[in-house]
Amino acid sequence: MRVFSSNKELLKSINNHGLIGIVPTMGSLHDGHLSLVRRALNNNDQVIVSIYVNPTQFNNKEDLKAYPRNIDKDLEKLRDFKDLIVYTPSDNDVYSKMTSKDYDFDELDKVMEGKYRPDHFNGVATIVEKIFKMFKPNNAYFGEKDFQQLSIIKTMVKKLGIKVNVISCETIREADGLAMSSRNEHMTKGERLIAGKINKFLIKAKEIYKNKKIDKIPVSMIDEINNLKNCKLEYFEIDNLSKYSSSLIDEGDRIFIACWVGKTRIIDNIKLK
Repeated sequence: MRVFSSNKELLKSINNHGLIGIVPTMGSLHDGHLSLVRRALNNNDQVIVSIYVNPTQFNNKEDLKAYPRNIDKDLEKLRDFKDLIVYTPSDNDVYSKMTSKDYDFDELDKVMEGKYRPDHFNGVATIVEKIFKMFKPNNAYFGEKDFQQLSIIKTMVKKLGIKVNVISCETIREADGLAMSSRNEHMTKGERLIAGKINKFLIKAKEIYKNKKIDKIPVSMIDEINNLKNCKLEYFEIDNLSKYSSSLIDEGDRIFIACWVGKTRIIDNIKLK
Protein backbone atom coordinates (compact mmCIF):
# COMPACT_ATOMS: atom_id res chain seq x y z
CA MET A 1 0.00 0.00 0.00
CA ARG A 2 1.29 3.42 -0.98
CA VAL A 3 -0.16 6.57 0.62
CA PHE A 4 -0.03 10.03 -0.96
CA SER A 5 -1.31 13.41 0.22
CA SER A 6 -0.27 15.11 -3.03
CA ASN A 7 -2.10 14.33 -6.26
CA LYS A 8 1.01 15.31 -8.25
CA GLU A 9 3.18 12.81 -6.37
CA LEU A 10 0.50 10.14 -6.74
CA LEU A 11 0.33 10.70 -10.50
CA LYS A 12 4.08 10.13 -10.76
CA SER A 13 3.62 6.68 -9.20
CA ILE A 14 0.90 5.48 -11.58
CA ASN A 15 1.82 3.03 -14.29
CA ASN A 16 0.35 4.34 -17.53
CA HIS A 17 -0.42 0.82 -18.73
CA GLY A 18 -3.55 -1.13 -17.79
CA LEU A 19 -6.86 -0.20 -16.24
CA ILE A 20 -7.15 2.25 -13.34
CA GLY A 21 -10.02 1.92 -10.86
CA ILE A 22 -10.96 4.46 -8.20
CA VAL A 23 -13.01 4.22 -5.02
CA PRO A 24 -13.83 7.73 -3.71
CA THR A 25 -14.63 7.76 0.03
CA MET A 26 -14.91 10.16 2.94
CA GLY A 27 -13.15 7.72 5.24
CA SER A 28 -14.45 6.10 8.43
CA LEU A 29 -14.24 2.95 6.35
CA HIS A 30 -16.50 -0.06 6.94
CA ASP A 31 -17.17 -3.35 5.17
CA GLY A 32 -19.29 -1.58 2.57
CA HIS A 33 -16.30 0.48 1.46
CA LEU A 34 -14.03 -2.55 1.56
CA SER A 35 -16.39 -4.45 -0.75
CA LEU A 36 -15.94 -1.65 -3.31
CA VAL A 37 -12.16 -1.92 -2.96
CA ARG A 38 -12.26 -5.69 -3.52
CA ARG A 39 -14.38 -5.32 -6.63
CA ALA A 40 -12.10 -2.61 -7.99
CA LEU A 41 -8.99 -4.74 -7.37
CA ASN A 42 -10.60 -7.67 -9.18
CA ASN A 43 -11.34 -5.59 -12.27
CA ASN A 44 -8.37 -3.23 -12.62
CA ASP A 45 -4.58 -3.25 -12.79
CA GLN A 46 -4.22 -0.32 -10.38
CA VAL A 47 -6.68 0.95 -7.76
CA ILE A 48 -6.80 4.31 -6.00
CA VAL A 49 -8.83 4.79 -2.81
CA SER A 50 -9.38 8.44 -1.94
CA ILE A 51 -10.09 9.41 1.66
CA TYR A 52 -11.30 13.00 1.93
CA VAL A 53 -14.12 14.63 3.88
CA ASN A 54 -15.35 17.11 1.30
CA PRO A 55 -16.52 20.39 2.92
CA THR A 56 -18.52 21.66 -0.07
CA GLN A 57 -21.12 18.89 0.12
CA PHE A 58 -22.13 19.66 3.72
CA ASN A 59 -25.07 22.01 4.22
CA ASN A 60 -24.63 22.00 7.96
CA LYS A 61 -21.28 23.08 9.44
CA GLU A 62 -21.98 21.09 12.60
CA ASP A 63 -22.52 17.96 10.49
CA LEU A 64 -19.15 18.56 8.82
CA LYS A 65 -17.49 19.06 12.18
CA ALA A 66 -19.06 15.91 13.62
CA TYR A 67 -18.36 13.65 10.64
CA PRO A 68 -16.24 10.72 11.93
CA ARG A 69 -12.55 10.83 11.00
CA ASN A 70 -9.82 8.32 11.84
CA ILE A 71 -7.23 8.14 9.10
CA ASP A 72 -4.96 5.75 11.02
CA LYS A 73 -7.81 3.28 11.50
CA ASP A 74 -8.79 3.61 7.83
CA LEU A 75 -5.25 2.91 6.64
CA GLU A 76 -5.05 -0.12 8.92
CA LYS A 77 -8.17 -1.55 7.29
CA LEU A 78 -6.62 -1.07 3.84
CA ARG A 79 -3.20 -2.44 4.74
CA ASP A 80 -4.02 -6.05 3.84
CA PHE A 81 -4.86 -5.16 0.23
CA LYS A 82 -1.94 -5.62 -2.14
CA ASP A 83 -0.81 -2.92 -4.57
CA LEU A 84 -3.32 -0.34 -3.35
CA ILE A 85 -2.77 3.40 -3.80
CA VAL A 86 -4.38 5.66 -1.19
CA TYR A 87 -4.98 9.39 -1.65
CA THR A 88 -5.41 11.40 1.57
CA PRO A 89 -5.30 15.04 0.50
CA SER A 90 -5.53 18.29 2.41
CA ASP A 91 -8.11 20.87 1.32
CA ASN A 92 -5.37 22.81 -0.47
CA ASP A 93 -4.40 19.83 -2.60
CA VAL A 94 -7.96 19.55 -3.90
CA TYR A 95 -9.31 23.12 -3.93
CA SER A 96 -7.71 26.39 -4.96
CA LYS A 97 -10.91 28.05 -3.71
CA MET A 98 -13.34 26.28 -1.38
CA THR A 99 -16.43 26.55 -3.56
CA SER A 100 -18.58 24.12 -5.53
CA LYS A 101 -19.61 24.42 -9.17
CA ASP A 102 -23.17 24.77 -10.37
CA TYR A 103 -24.20 21.78 -12.47
CA ASP A 104 -27.15 20.97 -14.68
CA PHE A 105 -28.68 17.75 -13.37
CA ASP A 106 -32.01 18.33 -15.13
CA GLU A 107 -34.53 17.83 -12.28
CA LEU A 108 -32.61 15.09 -10.46
CA ASP A 109 -31.29 17.41 -7.75
CA LYS A 110 -34.74 18.81 -6.96
CA VAL A 111 -36.30 15.69 -5.41
CA MET A 112 -35.76 13.72 -2.19
CA GLU A 113 -32.22 14.51 -1.00
CA GLY A 114 -32.24 17.66 -3.11
CA LYS A 115 -35.24 19.00 -1.18
CA TYR A 116 -33.61 18.51 2.20
CA ARG A 117 -29.96 19.24 1.36
CA PRO A 118 -29.72 22.28 -0.94
CA ASP A 119 -26.51 22.40 -3.02
CA HIS A 120 -25.36 19.08 -1.55
CA PHE A 121 -25.16 17.47 -4.97
CA ASN A 122 -23.20 20.37 -6.45
CA GLY A 123 -20.58 19.74 -3.75
CA VAL A 124 -20.56 15.98 -4.42
CA ALA A 125 -20.21 16.47 -8.18
CA THR A 126 -17.47 19.07 -7.73
CA ILE A 127 -15.17 16.77 -5.77
CA VAL A 128 -15.91 13.72 -7.92
CA GLU A 129 -15.24 15.67 -11.12
CA LYS A 130 -11.95 16.92 -9.64
CA ILE A 131 -10.88 13.38 -8.72
CA PHE A 132 -11.87 12.00 -12.12
CA LYS A 133 -9.92 14.72 -13.93
CA MET A 134 -6.89 14.34 -11.65
CA PHE A 135 -6.44 10.59 -12.09
CA LYS A 136 -8.41 9.77 -15.26
CA PRO A 137 -9.65 6.38 -14.04
CA ASN A 138 -11.24 3.85 -16.36
CA ASN A 139 -13.67 2.65 -13.69
CA ALA A 140 -15.18 4.26 -10.57
CA TYR A 141 -17.06 2.38 -7.87
CA PHE A 142 -19.98 3.66 -5.78
CA GLY A 143 -22.43 1.92 -3.45
CA GLU A 144 -26.16 1.86 -4.16
CA LYS A 145 -27.09 2.99 -0.63
CA ASP A 146 -26.63 6.56 -1.90
CA PHE A 147 -28.56 5.76 -5.06
CA GLN A 148 -29.57 9.31 -5.87
CA GLN A 149 -25.96 10.43 -5.46
CA LEU A 150 -24.88 7.58 -7.75
CA SER A 151 -27.43 8.78 -10.32
CA ILE A 152 -26.14 12.35 -9.98
CA ILE A 153 -22.60 11.18 -10.74
CA LYS A 154 -23.78 9.20 -13.77
CA THR A 155 -25.63 12.29 -15.01
CA MET A 156 -22.59 14.53 -14.50
CA VAL A 157 -20.30 12.12 -16.35
CA LYS A 158 -22.69 11.88 -19.29
CA LYS A 159 -23.30 15.62 -19.55
CA LEU A 160 -19.60 16.54 -19.27
CA GLY A 161 -18.42 13.73 -21.52
CA ILE A 162 -16.01 12.32 -18.92
CA LYS A 163 -14.65 8.96 -20.07
CA VAL A 164 -15.13 6.77 -17.00
CA ASN A 165 -17.37 3.80 -16.26
CA VAL A 166 -19.43 4.54 -13.15
CA ILE A 167 -20.07 1.14 -11.59
CA SER A 168 -22.97 0.53 -9.19
CA CYS A 169 -22.23 -1.81 -6.28
CA GLU A 170 -24.75 -3.55 -4.06
CA THR A 171 -25.50 -2.08 -0.62
CA ILE A 172 -23.73 -3.97 2.16
CA ARG A 173 -25.87 -4.45 5.26
CA GLU A 174 -25.56 -5.31 8.93
CA ALA A 175 -27.06 -8.57 10.21
CA ASP A 176 -30.40 -6.84 10.94
CA GLY A 177 -30.55 -5.26 7.48
CA LEU A 178 -29.38 -1.73 8.32
CA ALA A 179 -27.30 -0.34 5.46
CA MET A 180 -23.70 0.15 6.57
CA SER A 181 -22.81 3.82 6.98
CA SER A 182 -20.04 5.84 8.60
CA ARG A 183 -22.69 7.72 10.56
CA ASN A 184 -24.09 4.58 12.22
CA GLU A 185 -21.46 4.81 14.95
CA HIS A 186 -23.09 8.02 16.21
CA MET A 187 -26.16 6.13 17.47
CA THR A 188 -26.77 4.95 21.01
CA LYS A 189 -27.65 1.28 21.57
CA GLY A 190 -31.34 2.15 21.80
CA GLU A 191 -31.23 4.21 18.60
CA ARG A 192 -29.35 1.45 16.84
CA LEU A 193 -32.17 -1.01 17.64
CA ILE A 194 -34.69 1.40 16.14
CA ALA A 195 -32.52 1.95 13.06
CA GLY A 196 -32.46 -1.81 12.48
CA LYS A 197 -36.18 -1.62 11.68
CA ILE A 198 -35.74 0.74 8.72
CA ASN A 199 -34.87 -1.94 6.17
CA LYS A 200 -37.83 -4.02 7.38
CA PHE A 201 -40.16 -1.15 6.41
CA LEU A 202 -38.61 -1.11 2.94
CA ILE A 203 -39.14 -4.85 2.56
CA LYS A 204 -42.71 -4.57 3.83
CA ALA A 205 -43.46 -1.78 1.35
CA LYS A 206 -41.96 -3.87 -1.46
CA GLU A 207 -44.27 -6.78 -0.60
CA ILE A 208 -47.30 -4.47 -0.61
CA TYR A 209 -46.18 -3.05 -3.95
CA LYS A 210 -45.89 -6.53 -5.48
CA ASN A 211 -49.25 -7.74 -4.13
CA LYS A 212 -51.38 -4.62 -4.48
CA LYS A 213 -49.56 -2.72 -7.24
CA ILE A 214 -49.41 0.50 -5.21
CA ASP A 215 -47.72 3.59 -6.62
CA LYS A 216 -47.17 5.38 -3.31
CA ILE A 217 -46.40 4.36 0.27
CA PRO A 218 -49.54 3.78 2.41
CA VAL A 219 -50.17 6.49 5.01
CA SER A 220 -50.43 3.77 7.66
CA MET A 221 -46.78 2.80 7.07
CA ILE A 222 -45.65 6.41 7.28
CA ASP A 223 -47.51 6.78 10.58
CA GLU A 224 -45.92 3.56 11.83
CA ILE A 225 -42.43 4.93 11.25
CA ASN A 226 -43.22 8.32 12.78
CA ASN A 227 -44.53 6.55 15.87
CA LEU A 228 -41.17 4.90 16.49
CA LYS A 229 -39.36 6.41 19.45
CA ASN A 230 -36.75 9.04 18.48
CA CYS A 231 -37.57 8.61 14.78
CA LYS A 232 -38.54 11.42 12.42
CA LEU A 233 -39.35 10.62 8.80
CA GLU A 234 -38.30 13.00 6.02
CA TYR A 235 -39.48 11.01 3.00
CA PHE A 236 -40.61 7.49 2.11
CA GLU A 237 -41.36 7.25 -1.59
CA ILE A 238 -41.64 5.01 -4.63
CA ASP A 239 -39.90 6.64 -7.57
CA ASN A 240 -37.93 6.13 -10.77
CA LEU A 241 -35.01 8.53 -10.99
CA SER A 242 -34.62 8.15 -14.75
CA LYS A 243 -37.66 10.38 -15.24
CA TYR A 244 -35.72 13.30 -13.73
CA SER A 245 -32.60 13.01 -15.89
CA SER A 246 -32.30 12.51 -19.63
CA SER A 247 -28.82 11.06 -19.05
CA LEU A 248 -29.96 8.03 -17.06
CA ILE A 249 -30.89 4.57 -18.25
CA ASP A 250 -34.22 3.39 -16.80
CA GLU A 251 -33.30 0.98 -14.01
CA GLY A 252 -36.86 0.61 -12.74
CA ASP A 253 -38.75 1.80 -9.67
CA ARG A 254 -37.18 1.90 -6.22
CA ILE A 255 -38.40 2.61 -2.72
CA PHE A 256 -36.45 5.39 -1.01
CA ILE A 257 -36.41 6.43 2.63
CA ALA A 258 -34.71 9.10 4.72
CA CYS A 259 -35.26 9.59 8.43
CA TRP A 260 -33.61 10.79 11.58
CA VAL A 261 -33.00 8.39 14.44
CA GLY A 262 -31.95 10.62 17.27
CA LYS A 263 -29.31 12.89 15.74
CA THR A 264 -28.31 10.42 13.02
CA ARG A 265 -29.74 10.72 9.53
CA ILE A 266 -30.36 7.42 7.74
CA ILE A 267 -30.99 6.94 4.04
CA ASP A 268 -31.70 3.68 2.23
CA ASN A 269 -33.42 2.24 -0.82
CA ILE A 270 -34.30 -1.07 -2.47
CA LYS A 271 -35.14 -2.00 -6.02
CA LEU A 272 -38.72 -3.12 -6.60
CA LYS A 273 -38.13 -5.70 -9.35
